Amino acid sequence: MKGISNYEGILFKEGSITKVVDPLTIEHALQIDINGKAFTVVMQTPGDEIDLATGLLFAEDVINKNTSISFEPHLNKNGLIERLDAIIPKDQIGDGYLSTRSLLSVSSCGICGKQSLDDLQIQEGKLAADSNNHQWKIADLFKMQQHMIENQLNFQETGGCHGVAAFTINGEILGLKEDIGRHNAVDKLVGSLIRSNDLAKAKIITFSGRLSYEIVSKAFRAKIPTIMAVSAPSSLAIDFAKEYGITLLAFSRNGKTTCYSNCKKNLL
Repeated sequence: MKGISNYEGILFKEGSITKVVDPLTIEHALQIDINGKAFTVVMQTPGDEIDLATGLLFAEDVINKNTSISFEPHLNKNGLIERLDAIIPKDQIGDGYLSTRSLLSVSSCGICGKQSLDDLQIQEGKLAADSNNHQWKIADLFKMQQHMIENQLNFQETGGCHGVAAFTINGEILGLKEDIGRHNAVDKLVGSLIRSNDLAKAKIITFSGRLSYEIVSKAFRAKIPTIMAVSAPSSLAIDFAKEYGITLLAFSRNGKTTCYSNCKKNLL
């Protein structure tokens, strides 16, 4: 499976020593250029690199849904994409390009390259009232989450990557992406929805990990009004969800979930 590699190890268990070969998630550096100039380096799992770059540049306000963009991939000796050049007309490059990131964004942190606290703010208001007025049945939300869990093939093999899936208002799946980085998985998903012209259909994302500010900000930028996560939210994730009009559910497992923002009007 792409994005997985086997590694040898020695297992110590209950007094025994055994040689093992474990499938592990690959972490690989991808440099993203804009018109031939380095923009950022992302530590990511190989696969869906164009989706990743599209989603990341969208989240960073370098492009919008209608930007004319093409990509030129550059492969290393192992056949993996090590550099991806985004070709964008200069008059279509957004203001986010001027907010320079450092040249490294690690897989565990999508905002580590930011230069100042001002870069953490999203310069838009909250979601329009009519974009988040659907009432979800909790049972339906768990069905969507279960669909994501059952189709996280990389995680089933390695236990070492995150998954995120998007669904329509009727619970139909639009896409599922996995990556070693939580924010990368969201960028890959959003990027794929932009490229398929399905982003406006996405009304909820289910998420395999913990929820931080960066995940909420990416959902807001994509105008996805509901997030359901398996694990814990951070305080800032909740604060921003309240500010931006997003319904945020977390600790969603074993038949239980906790809603922290925009709960009463959106849940049955």
